Amino acid sequence: MNQIQVILFALLLLGFGPKVTQAQTNPQDSTRGLQAFSQYDFIPGDKIILYEDFSQDAVGEFPALWTTNKSGEVNSLSIAEGKWLNLNALEGNWWFLKQIDFPENYIIELDVVPKKGAARYALGIHLYGETNFMEMSNPYDKASTGLVITMSKNGWETQGLKTGQPKIIGNSTLNPVEQEKLNHVIIWVQKRRVRIYHKGAKVLDMPTNLYEGSKFNRLCFELYRGASSSAYVSNIKITTATPDVRNKLLTEGKLVTYGIYFDVNKDVVKAESYGTLKGIATILNEVPNVKVKIVGHTDSDGADAGNLDLSKRRAASVKAELIKSFGVKGDRLLTDGAGETMPVAPNDTPSNKALNRRVEFIKL
Repeated sequence: MNQIQVILFALLLLGFGPKVTQAQTNPQDSTRGLQAFSQYDFIPGDKIILYEDFSQDAVGEFPALWTTNKSGEVNSLSIAEGKWLNLNALEGNWWFLKQIDFPENYIIELDVVPKKGAARYALGIHLYGETNFMEMSNPYDKASTGLVITMSKNGWETQGLKTGQPKIIGNSTLNPVEQEKLNHVIIWVQKRRVRIYHKGAKVLDMPTNLYEGSKFNRLCFELYRGASSSAYVSNIKITTATPDVRNKLLTEGKLVTYGIYFDVNKDVVKAESYGTLKGIATILNEVPNVKVKIVGHTDSDGADAGNLDLSKRRAASVKAELIKSFGVKGDRLLTDGAGETMPVAPNDTPSNKALNRRVEFIKL
């Protein structure tokens, strides 16, 4: 070593060298807080189009709202709560039996646990439109337009389809799904644009992934012969996107949001909530004379007293994040919880229960 190198080495030993932050050593560490997940810029809308967690189905049976040309059954898993659809084959299709009126802008979320041993693919999602309903229609032959999203052990692939036209293909190798682990995948479709989020990052963003005028009404899962390991899926949620947050809050005086996320029976705000909280905080910081009450709501599962306490704790956590992460003044935020006492829908189906699990911001 020369004299300068010796001095630098001594400084490093004394602790004067560059410090590596926790975020640098582990970019997926969820303890970093909401600010570290600023790429979660989507805001789910105030309308739930579909929610499916298979809670109405018996373990070991095929789910009532689905059909397949192969096999499948509802299972419970040791690594995750709830019930899961086991796509119990290495190829085939699994169709949701009801038509879904997809708008121009929407968000699809789902939990996926890929099985071990995939040659390449873990799961394919196919959205398409059909004029005449068929329970098991061929997504490629029946539809004039479509969108295929494929999760693999190496990354992501999207295909925008239109009859007689070449595929519009997007792909990415960022943050692929992990085998035998719970993966929360978010897909945001905004007219022709398709964005995918996974593990704290935006992993794909294709501004022109769909053909102009694409309109879908069917949802289908796909596995591919010789390339798939299969997967378990659950907690499938489709919402409208990009609500008019400012008008809802300032003009109508009430904003209902399904974009603030918590684990089951927990009150810690999850990183996926970043876009929703940022949108609300921007309005509050721009209009400093407005005060709001944050009210948590639950479905009817569990004890009444527990749900009431949980809803209050969740509202308090939302307030704390708005103060800590976005600089909203705490004296402008009141909190309360209603538990299960103010449902907006009967607590009789997974979709209706999802409507009741919400956070409301009420202008005072």
